[in-house]
Amino acid sequence: MIPNATSLADLPPRAPFALPITIIEEGGITAWLVEDHSVPVVSLNWSWRGGSAFDPIGHEGMMALAAAMLSEGAGDLNNLAFADAARDAGVAINFSVGRDSTSGSLRALSDALPEAIRLARLAMTEPRLDARDLDRVRARAIVGARQATETPRGMASRAFWAAGFPGHPAGRSSSPESFAAIPAAGLTAAIARQFRGEGLLIAAAGAITAAELRAAINALFGGLPRGAPPSLPELPALAQFGRQVVEKPAPQSAVQFGQNAPLPHDPRWEPTQVALRILGGGGFSSRLMKLIREERGLTYGIGAGMDVLFGRGVIVGQASTDNRNAADMLALLERSWRAMANDGPTQDELSEAVDFLNGSLPLQFSDSRRIAAGLLSLMQNNRTPAWLAARPARLSALTREDVARAAQGFGETPLSIIVAGQPIGL
Repeated sequence: MIPNATSLADLPPRAPFALPITIIEEGGITAWLVEDHSVPVVSLNWSWRGGSAFDPIGHEGMMALAAAMLSEGAGDLNNLAFADAARDAGVAINFSVGRDSTSGSLRALSDALPEAIRLARLAMTEPRLDARDLDRVRARAIVGARQATETPRGMASRAFWAAGFPGHPAGRSSSPESFAAIPAAGLTAAIARQFRGEGLLIAAAGAITAAELRAAINALFGGLPRGAPPSLPELPALAQFGRQVVEKPAPQSAVQFGQNAPLPHDPRWEPTQVALRILGGGGFSSRLMKLIREERGLTYGIGAGMDVLFGRGVIVGQASTDNRNAADMLALLERSWRAMANDGPTQDELSEAVDFLNGSLPLQFSDSRRIAAGLLSLMQNNRTPAWLAARPARLSALTREDVARAAQGFGETPLSIIVAGQPIGL
């Protein structure tokens, strides 16, 4: 608490947000670095295009299964020896797969960085893929997929993507059957196709210099095959499919809804982001939460946000409600959506949203792990350090008219909506 401060106006002005990013080129690879030696920790994140987009039809989940196996033993280390080596050095190594990318990360104390690099390199270049470990990891994946396919929320999500992007990898989801059908040899092929010495995006943060990062890049990725992963298929616009109901005996219905968003480099991107925060992304302060939860009590939570897949923006939202309330909830959702498209935000809503977005920006870069992850996300969306530095000023310069004009896009097409459950009146 600041003495004698009785209102926000009495608080000292917030310091401008600044993140000192150094861009490094090494062996045809671009890396972003935020150097900070205040804590002896290094975080390193990297990614390639690909992910589940490369999964063969009928073998959905192949790349995810392959990534899960990378830390199950590599080189002369079986799964227990690999885990012990990472634990003894105090390092964390992870691999993850998205719809259009595969990512890796490591985090270690400065003096343990060479060991972290050794283990991560082994995982990518000499994975063991031992049959017993594969059986265990596959069984775990099957259980997870079965749980997802048996819940209304999981069913709504699968149906939404399938209807929104028919015939495209973005529309396919893994299943117990697809995990069970993946041949062991397919994992070797998936790893060879994905983990390449080119096409990499790298972000680093913490107690590491530019020269040390260059050496780390060569040590970590120098053993990978030459060339980049294959190109990704272009993503079409989200299909308009109106309302669809997926029958599932359950007391509540899960709802997933969406719409096309502007392309990330469209001038409407940021004002649309602001409008969407006001409408459905602001937690209890959003219009949808106030109207549908607080005033009508039809849901515990409802929200929406923008995502980027295959370079295209998509608006996706979720909610759940009692089957008896599904029709009323959807009517309020669509009414609120049209109201934002027709009238835009109020000035107070705009000010609150911009203040939140600007105020929360530094929190996204509060430690080395968050910084590395945030930098990688910016690189994946083809942003630049200058774009990040100028973001607070751009948001602050938005007028109510700017946001209202961008929000008109919410009314260009109807929402596409999936309801999974036994909704009454739909």
